[in-house]
Amino acid sequence: MGESVAEATILKWLKKEGDSIEADEPVLEIATDKVDSEVPSPAAGKLSKRMFEEGQVVKVGEVIALISAEGETETDVPRPQAAPVPAKVPEPIRSGNGSPAPAPVLHDTAVRKQGEGRFYSPLVRSIARQEGISFTELDTILGSGMNNRLTKQDLLRHLQSRGTGTPASPSPSPVAEVRQSVKEFTVTTPGNSGNVEIIEMDRMRKLIADHMVMSKHTSPHVTSFVEADVTNMVKWRDKVKKEFEKRENEKITYTPLFIEAICRAIKDFPMVNISVEGNRIIKKNFINIGMATALPSGNLIVPVIRQADYLNLTGLTKTVNDLAARARTNRLKPDEIQDGTFTLTNVGTFGNVMGTPIINQPQVAILATGAIRKKPAVIETPEGDTIGIRHMMFLSLSYDHRVVDGALGGSFLRRIADYLEQFDLNRGF
Repeated sequence: MGESVAEATILKWLKKEGDSIEADEPVLEIATDKVDSEVPSPAAGKLSKRMFEEGQVVKVGEVIALISAEGETETDVPRPQAAPVPAKVPEPIRSGNGSPAPAPVLHDTAVRKQGEGRFYSPLVRSIARQEGISFTELDTILGSGMNNRLTKQDLLRHLQSRGTGTPASPSPSPVAEVRQSVKEFTVTTPGNSGNVEIIEMDRMRKLIADHMVMSKHTSPHVTSFVEADVTNMVKWRDKVKKEFEKRENEKITYTPLFIEAICRAIKDFPMVNISVEGNRIIKKNFINIGMATALPSGNLIVPVIRQADYLNLTGLTKTVNDLAARARTNRLKPDEIQDGTFTLTNVGTFGNVMGTPIINQPQVAILATGAIRKKPAVIETPEGDTIGIRHMMFLSLSYDHRVVDGALGGSFLRRIADYLEQFDLNRGF
């Protein structure tokens, strides 16, 4: 399931007991704090037993199903039974005169579906139960997960806009604690009511924060910069983009062009494509490029293009577009965000001219590409120097100074810029 993932919720079984299954055919859909994904069958055979049902939370490493090969006798393995959970009734909300006001009750069933297969995870049902939200109200909240699944973040946003009180409970929920903190702040600081909003980090943001702090503590960061004249690259893309989209049914962006140049430079300077374990340097003889992708939630994920140096420009374009689209719709598979050896982040997407990115551990370098801007520049010609309008961009490379010295980091960055500047206007795709 990937680093830091300890459990997953079974969203939907795609196969029933007794169904035939081909190798690599999807068997079920699961949800984690990072991604929603399908689980493929490791072998062909018959689904003889499902060990868990929809809505149950399963720890990483647990057996979720038994598959019998053709001609094989099914082993009689008992199905684990989930312990029955008694229904919990929250304490009533107190009205202004102190009398209890009725609150809807959510029973802690293993699975809850409403309407067209609406799924509510145990965490969502737990928060809803603590906040006194009925299933009828849950059904009206828009979800951002797979198949409109309601996530914890969707529910917390709804609670912020709902504006109701919190149930009086001896063990208040995190949301209740946050609201209490706001109340205490506004009481002790008159006149500041409404000027402060406290937002709880979601799990993904906490993981990102921990990873960034760990990276800074692990690697002494150094950042080098170069400015590159990418006029030929821009002109080439403008020339071929319509024909490319017509032939391949894909839009070609600058990202695959950057990745192509990175792969060429890594082959020239392979000691950038390494990791560090204690006092040992692990040199990677494969090139897996991670591309930082911003999500609609504001979080960041880094899908990985494996063996990127083996792909031509068309293959890179299709892979980049596919990973980016599935990242933004929460449909990446866990193994598609692992094993990167070098990372690219395009800060120019947000109009930034340069950045100082943080290394994605355990890698030792990350490249940031800035916005491409038209600028006056000196052009050297056989007849002498002249001033012209050129497409210029900044490249910045952050690297781990424990193992990448300034000469290596600077030379590697310069080589990437050289490949972009020497772009062949007459090349194909």
